[in-house]
Amino acid sequence: MTEHDGDAGDLMPWVGQTHDGLAALLDGAGDTWDAPTLCAGWQVRHVVAHVTMPARLSPEQFGAEMAAAGGDFTRLSDTVAARDAALPVGELLAALRSPVLHAWQPPGGGAAGALSHAVVHSLDVTVALGRPTVAPAAAVLAVLDQLTAVEGAFFGLDLTGVRLEATDADWSWGSGDVVRADGGALVALLADRRLPDGRSLGDR
Repeated sequence: MTEHDGDAGDLMPWVGQTHDGLAALLDGAGDTWDAPTLCAGWQVRHVVAHVTMPARLSPEQFGAEMAAAGGDFTRLSDTVAARDAALPVGELLAALRSPVLHAWQPPGGGAAGALSHAVVHSLDVTVALGRPTVAPAAAVLAVLDQLTAVEGAFFGLDLTGVRLEATDADWSWGSGDVVRADGGALVALLADRRLPDGRSLGDR
């Protein structure tokens, strides 16, 4: 296992690079915006609408949305994604490139939470589309370290008896039944996603 922890100054540039990379991938992508992602029921436009909420909603607006959702963040996310997915593509791309989004940190999550949010949702798109990872390689490794440090608990996974091995980096974790995939696919698995090939750690 390698360690890729860092403070906000180390991690936040990767957040912006990940969002910029996703914007570059999707700029001029046409029908790709309607393609399914690893987020069940969400097309690419829904994922982008979700991840760019901080660029569109002020803290006051977010509070109002949360109140309308009865304090249920999942309900809020689904509502905003369904509504804002209909925004013009140019507006969604501008939000991905927004300095506001690149500097945003989730309450209580800090820079690590911002990086995880950016990387995981970018992979929801790229893994589903079979496209290269847009997050920096070091950022993917940092998120792998974050998610395995809590042994899968963040997404409710039980990683007992699992060994994860990256095929594109010198990274591994755990012991037991070996799961091999590139780093991006491993992050997606640790985020309790089902890969296009049908693999899911949640099936164990």
